[in-house]
Amino acid sequence: MTVNAVSHTRAFAPATLDDVETVVVDADLLIIGGGNAGCFVAVEAGKLRPDARVVIVEKAEIHRSGACSAGMDAINTYIPPDKTPEDLVRWSRAQVGGGPLREDLALSNARELNEAVEDLERWGVPFLRDEQGRVRYRGKWDISIHGEQLKPIMAEQAVKSGAQVYNRIAVTGLLMRDGVCRGAVGFGVRDGKCYVFRAGATVISTGGAGTLYKSYTADSTDSGAQIWMCPYCVGSGYAMGFRCGAELTSLEQRWVATRTKDFCGPVDTISVGYGAPIVNAAGERVMSRYAELGGDAAPRYIRANAPMEEWLAGRGPCYCDTTHLSPEKARAMMEDYLNERPSFVLFLASRGQDVTREPIEIYGSDPYILGGHTGGGFWVDMRRMTTVPGLFAAGEAAGGNPNKFVGGCCVEGKLAARGALAYLEENADLPDVDMRDVEREKARIYAPLLERDRDGVRPVEMKERLQRLMDEYAGGVSQFYRTDEARLDYALRHIKMLQSQFRFLRAADLHELMNAHETMDRVDVAEAVVHHLKARRETRWAGWQTRTDYPERNDAEFDCFVESRRDPETGEVSTFTRPYEQILPGDRRKE
Repeated sequence: MTVNAVSHTRAFAPATLDDVETVVVDADLLIIGGGNAGCFVAVEAGKLRPDARVVIVEKAEIHRSGACSAGMDAINTYIPPDKTPEDLVRWSRAQVGGGPLREDLALSNARELNEAVEDLERWGVPFLRDEQGRVRYRGKWDISIHGEQLKPIMAEQAVKSGAQVYNRIAVTGLLMRDGVCRGAVGFGVRDGKCYVFRAGATVISTGGAGTLYKSYTADSTDSGAQIWMCPYCVGSGYAMGFRCGAELTSLEQRWVATRTKDFCGPVDTISVGYGAPIVNAAGERVMSRYAELGGDAAPRYIRANAPMEEWLAGRGPCYCDTTHLSPEKARAMMEDYLNERPSFVLFLASRGQDVTREPIEIYGSDPYILGGHTGGGFWVDMRRMTTVPGLFAAGEAAGGNPNKFVGGCCVEGKLAARGALAYLEENADLPDVDMRDVEREKARIYAPLLERDRDGVRPVEMKERLQRLMDEYAGGVSQFYRTDEARLDYALRHIKMLQSQFRFLRAADLHELMNAHETMDRVDVAEAVVHHLKARRETRWAGWQTRTDYPERNDAEFDCFVESRRDPETGEVSTFTRPYEQILPGDRRKE
């Protein structure tokens, strides 16, 4: 069953909280976020426990939501016949410069990767194959697909699994009782109702955190959403868990990617899929300058940062050189873009650009927190449960396991579903929800709307202040990703100022109310990110995490995980470390 919260987005104007209807929904398993991982949680739970009451809560509409909403042209990890799961973990370890990464999580994920990817093909996603019927690799580990319909196909399977889907509901906070997560509260972004989801186990699969930083392509005050990552994944899942005391890991290992300039489109389609080398303004191959760091096979953070280093050295702008492509190859490349970023084809056409005559300019993206790409997210155990009992994480929300990408996030959904169902079996007698907590969260939710006629701050104004703050002081693109202790301290002081101004946020309608809560979530996640950047007093991943005051890597002190936790009572944030536990043999420091 699919429930759509619809009706009067603009007309809903309660005078008091008593005017807001409360809807209570009971579930065995609650899934917050109906993206890639969330759909796989539902499908796996439906297979294992057909009788379980599974509920998916989605802020948008499940058929076109999340990071895969516009489609994909490749699955970035699929183990070829001559490789093993252990090989994939070693490759992932190398891509983050030898670590840290959770090798236990990565190996358990890799062992089920191919089966989860093959689920997608069985469900109807077209995989490109050669004359012998073998999948077509476009790199060492990634395969080409026609994935424009990827997300609708996933969503259909989630609906078929028997899960109840509640669309157009923004979840704002978790329900806690005696330190245990017992569900969540949110509101209908179309009908204005308060929705209370009481659950035995809860999985956060809300994606990563984009839009914490200002994008250099954000030309419009109203949208500001010309970014590479899905602009509607704002880190709400991280924020909800953080406020309840769940431990976060590795947020300083931000994801910074090389993207097409002025549009922020994907570059791997050009460079990996069609062999277009990265060159600088003089036509020199950029990566050959970084041969000692791995050249074209360099870790992802080096390949992402190299073009920006060329700019700093006065050798920019940089390009993906497509001028060697034949007209047939160029057309095929444009067709591939139609599967992931179709508007990029229109962007090039609007310029009248022939890529066989003029290379495609590239630049660095704004930083993102993405647990499917880097290691940022919740610290989880092997069942994918966070440090808060009853609260699980999947996909981008689960930290410690970089380079999962689409296929690995599918696996995370399966593993989180199994862990959550096992937890339900072991914990039949869970504490009830305290409705007084619901009333407190309800008051917090609707405060910006109930105070709409008073002077205050619009959500977009606070969002823009945060994005500039993070960009200029916490290592954004305008600073070529560099930061230091003084700038990070400045950022924390001003983030605290923004948090103190939450009470002045005003919303004229339900859409702005959603924007207000998204902005508060961004600010809280940004606080955690800055604490992580401050705690890692070294430069381990240039570009992803560059400290000008600590420019060298320091294995003696920081060959470990940096963790953070926010006290739910006081709001104070503490940082600490966890040791790296190596499972697979090999000298990872040379990888």
